[in-house]
Amino acid sequence: MQYQEIYEPETLSRAELDASKGLVVVEFGTNWCGHCRAAQAGIAQALSGMPDGQHIKVEDGPGRRLGRSFRVKLWPTLIIMKDGQELARGVRPDDEVLQALVAAAG
Repeated sequence: MQYQEIYEPETLSRAELDASKGLVVVEFGTNWCGHCRAAQAGIAQALSGMPDGQHIKVEDGPGRRLGRSFRVKLWPTLIIMKDGQELARGVRPDDEVLQALVAAAG
């Protein structure tokens, strides 16, 4: 899976993600977040072990609807989705959690 480096402002709605086909990894965080920055090497490595799909980094914050619809509270939060359904999630993931996310992605 191709790793996306920069968190981008919301460009998708929850309905669009729920209607998505195939594997999608949605990562919520911000470009200035220390936890997010520290986790990037592990996340990039984990994504390289996942099958083809899409990695979407969403810039989150107060009042951002997409993050609230997924009940994101801490960053980074990774949500593994397949055909619009959430399969797994990792919050501030360490190596063990990232391995579990790769396994869930199948």
